[in-house]
Amino acid sequence: MKKIFNITLLLLAAVLLFSCRNDDNTDIPEDIHEHEEISKLQVTVEDNAGGTPQIINYIGGVADKKIILQNGKTYNVSLDFQTAHGDHFHSANDEIIEEKDEHFITYKFAGVDVNVKRAADDIVRTDGNKLGLKTVWTVTNAPSNATANIKLIHAPSAVNQNSPSADNQQGSTTGGESDVDALIGVQ
Repeated sequence: MKKIFNITLLLLAAVLLFSCRNDDNTDIPEDIHEHEEISKLQVTVEDNAGGTPQIINYIGGVADKKIILQNGKTYNVSLDFQTAHGDHFHSANDEIIEEKDEHFITYKFAGVDVNVKRAADDIVRTDGNKLGLKTVWTVTNAPSNATANIKLIHAPSAVNQNSPSADNQQGSTTGGESDVDALIGVQ
């Protein structure tokens, strides 16, 4: 009788052990950002006065052309970060927006003074700062051998959209790493 009781107890323990297993691993948090490498940045620059938008493609550390800015003009600028899929590119903006609190974009200029404001329709992070995918640039002096440095920062511990600095940078972060660090010529 004692032997049957021990066998029954052992079988019951085995059933409980295997029935409590979670084969689908739903208790393990999933990283929804697959950290695919962003291999292309497309910058669209539209003069508020009208005309044909400029589209600059930054791929593999090189821009296909310079951004053309004129003194006294205002431009609407939008960014499209893209990943390579075979022989074409796919926008990663939806994933960046979905994880808006894990991303932030900074702008820094050399050789030209540009006042950057985050657009009214830009994505707002939970902390109240705008992400920076859509901005408005107002040029306050003519470019001379100029550059624009656009950075997409992943996982910053703190951000500030209202931090223009003496070195002509708009937006600042503490911590994080650059997913994209694009240096594009401006003329």
